[in-house]
Amino acid sequence: MEPLVLARLLWMNWLLGDHFLPSKCLLSLWLTGENKFYGTPINPLMPSHVPGGSSSGSAVAVAAELVDFALGTDTVGCIRIPAAICGILGFRPSHGSVSMIGVQPNSQSLDTVGWFARDPAILHNVGQSLLQLKQATHKRARRFIIADDLFQLSKVPQQKTVHVVKKVIEIFSDDSPKNLIFCQCIARDVPSLKGFYEESTNPKNGISILKALSSVMLSLQSYEFKTNHEEWVKSTKPKLGPGISNRVRAAVSSNFESIKSFYKVRTEMRSAIHSILKNDGILVIPTIADSPLKLNSKMSQASEFHDRAYALLSITSMSGCCQVSIPMGMHEGHPVAVSFIACHGEDKFLLDTVLDMYSSLQEQARIVSNSLPVPDTNGDMETSELLKEKGNAAFKGRQWNKAVSYYSEAINLNGSNATYYCNRAAAYLELGCFQQAEEDCNKAISFDKKNVKAYLRRGTARESLLYYKEAMQDFNHALVLEPQNKVASQAGKRLKKLIG
Repeated sequence: MEPLVLARLLWMNWLLGDHFLPSKCLLSLWLTGENKFYGTPINPLMPSHVPGGSSSGSAVAVAAELVDFALGTDTVGCIRIPAAICGILGFRPSHGSVSMIGVQPNSQSLDTVGWFARDPAILHNVGQSLLQLKQATHKRARRFIIADDLFQLSKVPQQKTVHVVKKVIEIFSDDSPKNLIFCQCIARDVPSLKGFYEESTNPKNGISILKALSSVMLSLQSYEFKTNHEEWVKSTKPKLGPGISNRVRAAVSSNFESIKSFYKVRTEMRSAIHSILKNDGILVIPTIADSPLKLNSKMSQASEFHDRAYALLSITSMSGCCQVSIPMGMHEGHPVAVSFIACHGEDKFLLDTVLDMYSSLQEQARIVSNSLPVPDTNGDMETSELLKEKGNAAFKGRQWNKAVSYYSEAINLNGSNATYYCNRAAAYLELGCFQQAEEDCNKAISFDKKNVKAYLRRGTARESLLYYKEAMQDFNHALVLEPQNKVASQAGKRLKKLIG
């Protein structure tokens, strides 16, 4: 296709999105894609849910098959989120790799122009043009690295994400994927980030590390937004949606300190990712942690969704790497998406990878979705108790993985014992596997409604996952069962401050 023709088509697709609307979240400050002034683009996959933003119109145009591809902007996630929610491919290129000439800057340290497509070949062709790539042979050798701790944040069973990716990797790579506790690497290799989280924070608590990283990302965005647009905001006083309005007011009225440290974290993040991936690595993470919001959700729900979404989105925004969100079917009526991330400048490598693997990923996802879950088998009660005791001994010896293994064997033999699930939850908490700890506590409570330890451990898991209100309810329930419980009392006071 001739470059001029392609450029015109790209521009038409951009207009078919919502980029021409004066009230569009062009500010890239809100991830739902809702537009109270002109109407929200309808998510073809789930009409009662948000389409994701801010490039909602572009994503919806592609998902509804109105166009084959469309452009969008991604500062802190506005390509990746709508792609995941609408069930299509979304590509955020390496920072600076696609020209921003003619685009009003939001935060020039984070801004990118990306694109959506349903077909990986079209995604690849658009990238070939926008990135001005030379035709070259595929770089076939790939190392896949799965961020285990980040998949703990997702509510989607790993059978539908990690398992699918691993099955396909077996086809395309001679090497097995490496498992990585990603947040421990960030805590170690991004020293400037330590100034943004409490000294007592355990590096195993990945959500705290990512929350600090996303805090820096949003502060950097707000600082640069204020520099670029303060005069316009104060003179024009634009009418904006409630979520965006709050962010704009906060940005314009803030006095920013430690500005140099924002940029230092950004530089260290790029270096940290490069040390992990080099030029042949692909990092696999969930695109989003939660199910999409319903339209017109309460502000408190939207804020919680944003907090957890930004935690994952900050990895690429702050490192400047390239990322592609890949649809992986559905779970409980909601779309599933994983992301592949490659080093800054390795856009062609990443596009080639998607082109090679996409059809196999879709096929494997369909196989898993159509498979029936294997039921637990009940076994000998005495054997399960012996395994529980072995798990307890491993736990006391701080051998958390071994403890999980023993408790899991006990559960396989006797799947209705609340203590086994509660004990395994304690081991998962030590490993930083908060999602699995919460699920085990749910099981324990379903079998024993008065299990105080299960409420305490579920509260701890939910607090670590930023579900503060649910955590508060668990600790309050523990206090009802044990009014003198000091752990629950202290946690309740701590959470009241966090909730405000």
